[in-house]
Amino acid sequence: MILSHFEEACTQEWVDTQITNLAHELVVLRQVIPWQTIIMRLGQFYDHTNGRLGKSLRTMVALLILARLRQLSDQEVVQQVKENRYYQYFCNVSDGALATFVHPSVLCRIRQRFGPPGIAIIETEVFERLRRAGVIQGETLLMDSTVLESSIVYPHDVRLLYKAFGKMAQVAQRHAIPLWWNQAHLKKRWRAFGLAKKGERLAYLAEFFLLFMSALESFRAHVTALKAAKHAKEQAHGLLDVLTVLENQTRQKLAGVRHIEHRLVSLDEVEARPIKKGKTHPACEFGTTLQLTFNRQGFLITTENFIGQPNDKTLYGGTLQQFKARMGGYPTTVVTDLGFRSPENFKQTPEAVTQVFLGRSDDVSEMHQERCCTARSATEGFIAVAKHLRGFGCSLYRGLRGDQIWTLLNQTAYNLKKFLQRYWQEELEEKSLQRLGLLTAV
Repeated sequence: MILSHFEEACTQEWVDTQITNLAHELVVLRQVIPWQTIIMRLGQFYDHTNGRLGKSLRTMVALLILARLRQLSDQEVVQQVKENRYYQYFCNVSDGALATFVHPSVLCRIRQRFGPPGIAIIETEVFERLRRAGVIQGETLLMDSTVLESSIVYPHDVRLLYKAFGKMAQVAQRHAIPLWWNQAHLKKRWRAFGLAKKGERLAYLAEFFLLFMSALESFRAHVTALKAAKHAKEQAHGLLDVLTVLENQTRQKLAGVRHIEHRLVSLDEVEARPIKKGKTHPACEFGTTLQLTFNRQGFLITTENFIGQPNDKTLYGGTLQQFKARMGGYPTTVVTDLGFRSPENFKQTPEAVTQVFLGRSDDVSEMHQERCCTARSATEGFIAVAKHLRGFGCSLYRGLRGDQIWTLLNQTAYNLKKFLQRYWQEELEEKSLQRLGLLTAV
């Protein structure tokens, strides 16, 4: 069960005493974020008749947002709330509950419970609050794609085979099955590979593949005969499917195939793929493709994660429709790079978009060329900030589902940070501030 409302945990006397800087960014954001609306919509992920009362959604949502605002881990954000009065106030935690208000592992379970649909509710409600207040405008669409890297070591084929033995050993230990390969010999050959020269890698790959094939056949038999709970069987069969993919791609590698479609690069991040975006360094990144759109002020409008590297040309139409749905209409100007350029994309751009800049200055009239080129340059800056300062450089959650959750939480934090930037620089209209409750109408 869960409460669909919340009460202020901090008394006015406590606020007057402890929160001395009313212009602090967390005090401002506490006023801006629509807590009650988010809590009511997240209630759908709970059973309202059975189970014990869950943790306060007001506090859980605040912790998820705060962790991404300050780029903190689950353990760090919980500890910081206990030490920092402004963090405590933002998360609505009373002094009496502060010592044991939540265990860091609860945040992981909350993300698993909500999934991408639930996290999308948080992101959407924050975005809509800013859009309805007139803070986010949609006259210009800046579109580009990048790589959301996975948190994995640099992959190579022998490492994958060696790690496959570790995965099979975990299943064997879980179900009390004795190991069916010589572990001491395997470790000895792994150490020898670590000392080998680059030119000897193919020979070691062939050697490890022979050991792997023998072990995989036995593992397949063990999984088929496994007597365990349904969830445990599903996990074992899922691992078997992944190892079968690894077997097939290693065969192709030994046969001299250079380009292997849907190449597996990690046994933990099975949906990560090698992606080349034309950069000199790194020439290849490992993760998922992240499609982004910004407005001209730098707010992040839409995000979408894809497995592998879909052609940018095929993403243009769908991304334009997403922008329209989110902003309530088409932009007057679309700015992208040459990767999105195609005759089909020019044709499918609606007439409401008066300026379509797909990477060339002569796509638009002379009077708009400088503005579009400047906007295109600004897109690279927005992406650089997103990747290096706002958490979009590397996802710490597993799988495509984890990448989607990571992206949505960071998108929420990114837009709140952009709002604060414009707020401090006094670039927002008084009417917008009044709608957000940050300025009293005279």
